[in-house]
Amino acid sequence: MSSSYKATIGLEIHAELKTLSKMFCGCKNDPDEKRPNVNICPVCMAHPGALPVINKGAVKHVIKVGLALGGNIASFTEFDRKNYFYPDIPKGYQISQYKYPLVSGGSLNGIKITRVHLEEDTARSSHDKWDLASPEASQGGYSLIDFNRAGVPLMELVTEPVVKTAAEAGNFARELQLLLRYLGAGDANMEKGEMRVEANVSVSKTGDYGTKVEVKNINSFKAVEKAIDYEVKRQIETLEAGGEVAQETRGWDETKQETFSQRAKESSHDYRYFPDPDLPKFELSEIPEFSPEILRKEMPELPWEKRNRFGKEYGLEEKIIEIFVQNTSLGKIFEEGISGRNKNLVKPAASILTSVPAQTIGVIPKTPSYLGDLVEMQVSGVISSTSAKIILPLMFGENRSPKEIAEGKGLMQKSDEEWVTSIAKKVMESNEKAVSEYKAGKTSSLQFLVGQGMKESGGAANPQVLNAIFEKLLKT
Repeated sequence: MSSSYKATIGLEIHAELKTLSKMFCGCKNDPDEKRPNVNICPVCMAHPGALPVINKGAVKHVIKVGLALGGNIASFTEFDRKNYFYPDIPKGYQISQYKYPLVSGGSLNGIKITRVHLEEDTARSSHDKWDLASPEASQGGYSLIDFNRAGVPLMELVTEPVVKTAAEAGNFARELQLLLRYLGAGDANMEKGEMRVEANVSVSKTGDYGTKVEVKNINSFKAVEKAIDYEVKRQIETLEAGGEVAQETRGWDETKQETFSQRAKESSHDYRYFPDPDLPKFELSEIPEFSPEILRKEMPELPWEKRNRFGKEYGLEEKIIEIFVQNTSLGKIFEEGISGRNKNLVKPAASILTSVPAQTIGVIPKTPSYLGDLVEMQVSGVISSTSAKIILPLMFGENRSPKEIAEGKGLMQKSDEEWVTSIAKKVMESNEKAVSEYKAGKTSSLQFLVGQGMKESGGAANPQVLNAIFEKLLKT
């Protein structure tokens, strides 16, 4: 396969927004509802004469996303009708935004953004006995539609066609998910369909854009990367064989690990956009609650701001910082636990928090200062690092102090010199070769002896005291 081809990728990402009600009606926005067709009304079911009303909370969410991305917030906006027929669209059109999106420009992860706009989601289709990649092979198949999702606020973000690799696309989508969660705009769980990625992929030798193929509704980050890699490879192979790449919409078959043709790709004029006559055009700049200055004050620390602060303030390595950025509860436990403590506890506290499974810690504890107490005990040698990992989930789950747990479970280390000396002498008698090697200049033998001493004591000996006593005895 020729390596002279250049891939050009643009992303379109849809994310359901976290609001109490749907985009244009008062029906409950509940992604966890299992009963079909219960959160519906004449508006979201498009009954004649039913009139939509704009959800202010959804508009605020998109403006905040735009501010975080450094985009331009529109002063004027309107909603349009995007006309096309599909069984999961009750109206026969979707209320969306075309000419006047809420946000224009901005960037994320170094990727330039074209626009961010607001629309309504479709219903959810489920297919039985259908092979969507080979409909002609399906026998006795049928489809069902659940309208609970119809009308849910949906944010669409469109990037410039500047993404170069599948990995870059995956990382962009992950960072957008993180941003939505930080802002409280959405949970963006891809496995639940709350966030869907579409990739526009083309390849070319000339430096110009090739024929664009859209891979639609990809529902996991790994699938995004696999689908893009597959599509780039497929298009190059097609061109190398003398064929032409068709402009079309394709799906991703997770089982077969390949894309498949769905339909010819529409152009914007095929949707016959026009302003929705039932919704008002409005000047955002004239509505105080949509003021960027006001909404900016409501915004939390953003993921990249937190990465930067944790690096400067705590001097942690990137891998640990990313754990705290991804898991905000863990990051909060860390900061509250070391607040007001000596700086030498920062890295041990970060290390122990990230060395145990996050789910064993659970929610933010009632007494976060216990973390600082635990690390002080470990650093001073009162308990071992192994014991600290045992104590950590217990003290938060049971809301008991680390000292109370250590004493109750016999995890306190002993520093009594007479007792530790007896352990050291016993180890030296059993390991004469290591003793001889140390005296001959092999200093690493000391750590072996200390390890044997900890083993002999059942982990109860203070390692610092044990190390000092070995050094003393080995000089005689």
